[in-house]
Order: sequence, then C-alpha cells, then structure tokens
Amino acid sequence: MKRIKQYTTGLCVGGLILLSGKDAVAQKGINSLYSAYGIGDVEQHDYSRNFGVGSTGIARRSDFFLNELNPASYSAIPRQHFMFDVSLRAQSITYKDAGSLNQTAGDVIIKRLALGFKASNRWGISAGFSPYSTVDYKLLSTTFIDTSPLVTTTEGTGGINKAYISNAVKLTKNFSVGVSSNFLFGPINTTSNVGGDTVSTRTERYAFNMNFTTGVQYSGKIGKKWLLGLGGTYRFKTNMNYQNKLYILNSSSTVLFTDNDLARTKIKLPEQIGGGFSLSNGTITWLADYRTEKWGSAGNKTTNYNLVNSDRYSTGLEYSFKRTYYNQQVEGIIAQAGFSYYNSNLVVKNNQIRDVAGTAGISIPSRSGALRYYIGVEVGQRGTTSGGLIKETYVNGVFHFSLRDIWFIRRTYE
Repeated sequence: MKRIKQYTTGLCVGGLILLSGKDAVAQKGINSLYSAYGIGDVEQHDYSRNFGVGSTGIARRSDFFLNELNPASYSAIPRQHFMFDVSLRAQSITYKDAGSLNQTAGDVIIKRLALGFKASNRWGISAGFSPYSTVDYKLLSTTFIDTSPLVTTTEGTGGINKAYISNAVKLTKNFSVGVSSNFLFGPINTTSNVGGDTVSTRTERYAFNMNFTTGVQYSGKIGKKWLLGLGGTYRFKTNMNYQNKLYILNSSSTVLFTDNDLARTKIKLPEQIGGGFSLSNGTITWLADYRTEKWGSAGNKTTNYNLVNSDRYSTGLEYSFKRTYYNQQVEGIIAQAGFSYYNSNLVVKNNQIRDVAGTAGISIPSRSGALRYYIGVEVGQRGTTSGGLIKETYVNGVFHFSLRDIWFIRRTYE
C-alpha cells in the first residue's frame, strides 16, 4: 500500500501538467481547460446590470441595482428600500487547437445572489454570494509507463466561493466610502485514472479565510446636465492555506485508502487595485474601468506555469429610454454595449493567456417599476493555438432579475 500511495500521489501532482501537452483535449460538458492551474479561473465578470457594459462600474452609483464592483456604491440605495438580485449564466465554449481538435462544451449556473437596503440616511448595506474562482475541466493525455502508452484521464472540480457583507457611508454630498468583508472558502478536487484502471486517485484541497475590499466614490455635476463619477478600489492580500487529503478509490467509488496527513499548501491571493470613471446626462452613460492584480509579486512559484500581474481594461455605453409613470419621468428600457480586454495572470509555454470580448445588454422594467429583467450577451476568445495550447471561443448569456421594493415604512395616524 505504501508503494501505491507514492505512485498515485505523483499522478495527482502531475495532473496539472497535462494541459500543456499536445495530446490534451477537452471533453463535452466541461467549461475551462485553463482552470487546471492555480486556484482556477478567477472571476472577472460582474453579473449585474454592469455585465452588458463590459462588467464596468467602479465609478457607478445607481439606485436601480446592487453594484459590488465598488462597495462605496451602496450609499446610493434609496431610503426605505429593499433590493434583491439574482443572476443566471448560460455558457457555450468551442475548443480548438492547431490540429484537428474542434469540440464544444457548456453549462447553466446561478452566478450571483445579493440583497441590500438603506440602514440610515447615509449608510447602505448589502450581502451576497458569488464565485471567486472556478475549477472545471477534464483532460485526456498519453502517459508512458515502461514504454507502453496509456491514456490518462484527469478531472478537476470546485473552486473558491465568496460570501460577503458590504457597508457604505456617504461622507459628504459628493463622497462615499465602503468596505466589503469577504468570506472565501471552498474545495478544489482532482481525480486521476491511468489506462482505464479500476483504481483511481483523488486529492481534495479545502481552504477558508477572510478578505477585505475597500472603495471610494466621487459624484459631482459638470455644468447643468452632466454628472461625473470617479471611483477607486483596493482589495487586500490574503493567504489561502489548503488542507490536503488523498483518496484511492475503486471503480464503484469505494474508498480503499485515505491519507489525511498530507502537507498543507499555501496560495497567496494578491492585492487588486481598480479605478474607473463614469459620465452621464441621465440618458447616455459612458463608463470605463481598469483593474490590476499583483500575482507576479505574490510568490506563487511553479515549474509548470508562471503567474504574472494581470490587467483588465473595459468600457461601455448605456442608453436609457425614459417613460412617464404617475406624471413623472422615470428610467425605462436600457440598451447597452461594451468591450473588455484582459491580460490574465497565467503564462503557459511563454504565452500569456489573453481574453478579448464584446458585450451587449438590455434591461426591461415591469409596469410598476419594482421589477427589472435584464438579458446580457458576451462573445469572446481566450487563449491561443500556439505552443500546443487551446483557443476558446465562447458565448455567455446572462439573465438578471432585480427587485426594488419600498419597506420599513412607518405608518402615521391622525
């Protein structure tokens, strides 16, 4: 059993190398080959009404939806209002390499749950749940044992989840500050099988820690019609200490052997710095953001791939069609278009993985205005076919439901 343990542990560690091999291929129903590295795909999207403008909104203040891109934005929640958001994402990906590989995959998943309310005239609160990173892949590669070729199957699932509580305070007429307390937790599981053997190995890694994001926003008029917004965010460093377990299973998933004493591993999540601006006259809104994560200085070193500083640029335009409700002009249908360019933190075979996408969205209010239905679409490409890697062409569809209702009303009697 000791000999089996040493052999299978080596397979689990080596599983992350498979993506860089020429024989690695994607399987249907799997979403991201590049999530095989590190903590997986770090989420860069905002699945609120910001989605259609390239997930841009660090400087944005709105009383129509909850904006977690900057916790300072929650001071704009209207008084005596309760807000609830839920977002669903459908995804389709086509994988291609320099040869004959051409396969597709897809899924449908809830990406965001959030609620918020105004605690006082200056104080807004929001809480929610969303993914921080996602691991979801299945790879096939050729492994040689005693000169005999065997097909190795490696599958990864899990990721890091984020539950948060955010608070914002309006300091003056123009300035607001906020802080988001993030609870990061979740497993990353890797299962390997060689040559269709009846015995497979699985490593389970689980971590939990807290993380904090601070934000500031300025909002002020330029002339009589235009409103300028400026915003900045800073997310602090966090150490994720993983507890590791090893399992050996048979073909019916019965555990044959367990090792709970594997050495703990540490992954440093670096700081993130973001800045953005918005310009709006109430009908047309222009947004632009920049975010960077300092992965290159986090000290996560490996021989299989490199982690470097990431940069994300995004911009978008939004047009609001006005409508009349009880003799007042209010926000009606919203149309959006956006663009994003992301230099990711991952370098494989001297190729930094880049992601370029265009977005569009439409927000439709109910007759009463208390409900809003949002549909967003994103089309983009990630990766490259150089060096035996995989290029992903994807389409993301987002359905966002937002409720805004008046609560906490004190009744008065004469």
